[in-house]
Amino acid sequence: MALERVESIPSLAPRPADSHKGRFGSILVVAGSRGMAGAAALAGASALRSGAGLVRVATAAEVNATVASFEPSYMTYPLPCDEEGVISFRSSQGVLERLMEKVDVVAVGPGLGQSDDVRALVRWLITSAGKTLVLDADALNALDGDVSVFGGLTQPAVVTPHPGEFARLVGVSVDRIQGDRENQAASLASRFGHLVVVLKGNGTVVTDGSRIYVNRTGNPGMATGGAGDALTGVVAALLGQKLSPFQAAQLGVYVHGLAGDIARDQNGEIGLIAGDVVDALPDAFDHVVQNQELHDIGLTP
Repeated sequence: MALERVESIPSLAPRPADSHKGRFGSILVVAGSRGMAGAAALAGASALRSGAGLVRVATAAEVNATVASFEPSYMTYPLPCDEEGVISFRSSQGVLERLMEKVDVVAVGPGLGQSDDVRALVRWLITSAGKTLVLDADALNALDGDVSVFGGLTQPAVVTPHPGEFARLVGVSVDRIQGDRENQAASLASRFGHLVVVLKGNGTVVTDGSRIYVNRTGNPGMATGGAGDALTGVVAALLGQKLSPFQAAQLGVYVHGLAGDIARDQNGEIGLIAGDVVDALPDAFDHVVQNQELHDIGLTP
């Protein structure tokens, strides 16, 4: 498979002096369940720290208060849940439909849990919501290996699996995925229009089936719970700021990894946690902006 290799990093346009939050995207995060409030909070906080104008987090009612307590700058929406503390789609669909009218991008999956209702929710978002999507974690597990549902996409979607999730999604072993990461990711992306694949790991692969980018930021300290949830929020925020899906995924993994490198320098690899990555995102974006400014005036950073 001949793929165009992309090396340059996309940039965000400077913000005009008369900016307002409506210019930088309205993001909906659908995430969280009993015991997994942090996943929803990390995704929402990362979207804010990545420049989103407005972030809403819809989560299981049982954990809504906990999610809200993490960060006052996003809004939360409690959704009815079942006896296991997992969102009940049948009871929540009306609320979600109203939320869809207010947002530009939907990020779904972190800490969502697994149930028949979750499977119905994810399929509905893919085929009927009509919004740009970021699908991660339990949103991918909910497909039960049936990637044909991506044939129903009418809007762009970015999927962000780790190797185990990707292996379950396409029905092959993790060893096979890891032995041919670029071609495996590109093969899935090329089967469907509107789909960008982000195969996470050492040298995260970003591809739309014709172009490919292999990321070189990040470090082993980021192998910690919640780091992937943070990436979900970063990519969603960049989509909300009108980057193309491929560019949003590419810049997202670069900045996310760079934030991890900054956090490592501050806290070490062993003690690094996902919240450190979120906290380092502003510095990572500032680094990207400064390098872009140097490039624009003809200096190599």
